[in-house]
Amino acid sequence: MLEELIKYDKELFLFLNGLGTEGWDGFWMTVTNKFSSIPLYVVLLLLCLRQFGWKVTLLIIVTVALMITATDQLANAFKYGFERLRPCKDESINTLMRLVKPSCGGKFGYFSAHAANSFTVATFFGLLFRQHFKALPMILLIWALLVAYSRIYIGVHFPLDVITGICVGLLLGWLFFRLKGLAAKKLLPEDQSF
Repeated sequence: MLEELIKYDKELFLFLNGLGTEGWDGFWMTVTNKFSSIPLYVVLLLLCLRQFGWKVTLLIIVTVALMITATDQLANAFKYGFERLRPCKDESINTLMRLVKPSCGGKFGYFSAHAANSFTVATFFGLLFRQHFKALPMILLIWALLVAYSRIYIGVHFPLDVITGICVGLLLGWLFFRLKGLAAKKLLPEDQSF
């Protein structure tokens, strides 16, 4: 069963990765670059300051830092626990795929930390602002999906790596949103809770 799932995963990867063209490579390399998301993070920070003030924003920053650290550490634990090769390191398919990135990255790829982090952020801030800015959760979801797909496009993750990263991101984003609420009740006066 597992071998068959991995076979289908490789076939889906080759199909999706093979859809790419040189004309789109620059776009997807920009999407996958973690520094390209800095403007989004600045906007989210400004929205927090506007909506909640400095004290609550500081709590949100601490929560997000812990959330990203937890997501990254969990991704590393999975990568070295499962030791699933990245597509570009997998000799059974690496001659059949497009590697858009100049280097392949680390040896193992299960699960995608990029996908997990983008969905963690999208989930957390989507829940945080769902009452205040109705379109923001959808914008964040589209951004997270683009980041997740970019990992397949550039050739560094299989679809299952990305899907697992998405699921972990959704779960941790929701969990840290709930923990933020508990911390706010204990640390902040009632008129400043969010």
